[in-house]
Amino acid sequence: MRIRRVRRTRRTRRRLPIRTTAARTAITLSTCAALLLPLTACTDTSTSSSSASGGSTEAKNGDTAPGAGPTATARRAVPRGRGSRLPDDLNGDGHPDLVLNDLVKAAGDTYGDDAGIGIVYGTAAGTGAARRFDPAVRQTLDPRERGARVDGVPPAAFDAEAACDLDGDGFGDLIIATDPPYNGIGMPPVPLQILFGGPGGPTGRAVVLRIPAKARAGDEWPDHPVCGDFDGDGEVDLAVTASAGQVSFLRGPFRRTGAPRTATAPVQAGGPVLAAPEPRSDVNGDGYDDLVVLPRAHAPGTAARGTLLLGGPNGPERPGATYTFTAVRKPPAPRLPGVPGGKATTEILRATDGYLVTRTHRAESTDLIAAYASGPKAPAFRPHPLLTFSTAVFLD
Repeated sequence: MRIRRVRRTRRTRRRLPIRTTAARTAITLSTCAALLLPLTACTDTSTSSSSASGGSTEAKNGDTAPGAGPTATARRAVPRGRGSRLPDDLNGDGHPDLVLNDLVKAAGDTYGDDAGIGIVYGTAAGTGAARRFDPAVRQTLDPRERGARVDGVPPAAFDAEAACDLDGDGFGDLIIATDPPYNGIGMPPVPLQILFGGPGGPTGRAVVLRIPAKARAGDEWPDHPVCGDFDGDGEVDLAVTASAGQVSFLRGPFRRTGAPRTATAPVQAGGPVLAAPEPRSDVNGDGYDDLVVLPRAHAPGTAARGTLLLGGPNGPERPGATYTFTAVRKPPAPRLPGVPGGKATTEILRATDGYLVTRTHRAESTDLIAAYASGPKAPAFRPHPLLTFSTAVFLD
């Protein structure tokens, strides 16, 4: 865990995977010709790539270099959508988008505040259900410009933790973890904020999530937001942790002020961490989305065991059976240019519904995002990435 400067708060910063509540359209393997390079480097079983010195070598296990830097390819405009039912479609154009925390920092700024959140928008390629992400169509959400100020202080931490359409307008919204000022006395402020999506993606500033007093308990930070239709009324709700292993249930739709339609008193969940089941949020098929309660945060693609908290007309309150997350085998890690083998760390960011996204990085100055498609019948992911790029592109 890296050490960061955090403003006047006892809350421990965590990097959690962004979570969504409905199946995403699968990404199928495409050729490099279909991608806009040189920003990205791409490979499949038959392509080759140029080395940094200009030579040509056969690609192996994604060992292709990312773009030369943030100026490698200019940004292209975010397509304007009309709304969709995908929870992570922030601009409503019908394609899921990729939301990234832990962006590479500029040289000399590795001890500065959070670099923000990066969005790589999804686009259509080929025919049928083929989908891909286009790093040229990207957006940076800077915490100083997009975060809600609390007591006049902008957030130094700004991490997307979940994506779903909270206000029901057809555009996905982001639930973001921040670090509001707190002197350690009394009940802490709510650290979660909502940034609403729109036809061109998220615009304006986030608003602080409003949790009514009756839905709070104890002196712990409300955290681990999970979206879902837990009461089966067709609207997206939000569940967050309360103190002593309890959960607060906030009924949607949400107003643009950050307030839920209604809320209930916290109920006992049996653990300090919440997560969404994968890939189906309604585990038992009864029409109500469910929660998984865990003893510790669950990293995407890793094995874990928790307990179900089943949804119902009154929200998530019925204890269920044991639930198991199955581990996903990591593909061979792409090699970072200039970084010796074994000196970089690879983490799975997302592993759902036909595609897998990993981040290979060393410290805060070098990284590589890789997206992989799954095989046509087996759950294993293909060993060669669909595309690769560095989050340095968000520095422009």
